[in-house]
Amino acid sequence: MKVLVTGGAGFIGSHLVDELVRKKYKVIVLDNLSTGSLKNLKFVKNKIKFIKCDLSKNKNLTKLLYGVDYVFHLAGLSEVNASIKNSYKYYDANVIGTLNILNSVRYLKLKKFIYSASASCYGNPKEIPTTEKAKIQTLSPYALTKWISEKMIMRLAETQRFPAISLRFFNVYGSRSRATGPYSAVISIFAKQKLANKALTIAGDGLQSRSFIYVSDVVEAMIKAAKSKIFNEIFNVGSQKSIKINEIAKIFKGKKTYIPKRIGDPKHSSANIKKIIKLLNWKPKVSIKEGINLLLRSVDER
Repeated sequence: MKVLVTGGAGFIGSHLVDELVRKKYKVIVLDNLSTGSLKNLKFVKNKIKFIKCDLSKNKNLTKLLYGVDYVFHLAGLSEVNASIKNSYKYYDANVIGTLNILNSVRYLKLKKFIYSASASCYGNPKEIPTTEKAKIQTLSPYALTKWISEKMIMRLAETQRFPAISLRFFNVYGSRSRATGPYSAVISIFAKQKLANKALTIAGDGLQSRSFIYVSDVVEAMIKAAKSKIFNEIFNVGSQKSIKINEIAKIFKGKKTYIPKRIGDPKHSSANIKKIIKLLNWKPKVSIKEGINLLLRSVDER
């Protein structure tokens, strides 16, 4: 089977590529390396085809992608604060980039198109834990561009029987995550501060909660979604129980310092994952304490 991974040199994408190679898939990685790094692919660089490519500037990739069975679309920009400062850049990377990859693959005989969407589309939800049917209320250009892309994909899936699944990631963490990234920022920051014997910086009062999910669990969800017979569905991908930032700090056992809260950050983010458990038979395996220990070991080994 031949697989395309956009954004495959990034945090989540590179872990997905590692696992796909391990499972003997033929993998093509498209990445413009604006936030990703070839270092993330060092273990598989001789087993994949890497193409440096900016999806927002390449309108037709059909010839390049001939024969691809699965597409995992992870490419895009993903920092909330940066999106507020430069919304046009985020629109180009996330919306135009998605439109271009859709136009390139829509006529291929794909088995499945998997999109890495974002739970940021829920904003500050009234429904906690939050289901896939919750009201959409985007609080930042980043959240808006991710949701617009999801709407385009699912609309195409509906009108052209295009086999797509959108996975709304909550707070993904693990090795290779950048401390400025959207998913695991706080955990990655805490890990680096802990290893540098610095105080843990907590934005706001620390009472905000997040649905942290370890990257290997996310990769498993993506592959299960691709191989399943289900299509044209949206699933939450997060932990079964959310945790407060102050509790995360306790796990790290470091000194704490509080800084002003960030604009565009929701107070609570908690995933209701009953749908993905039922339809894809997926649930997280790595506990928060186990995941943090794995992360600390990986950061310490760099």
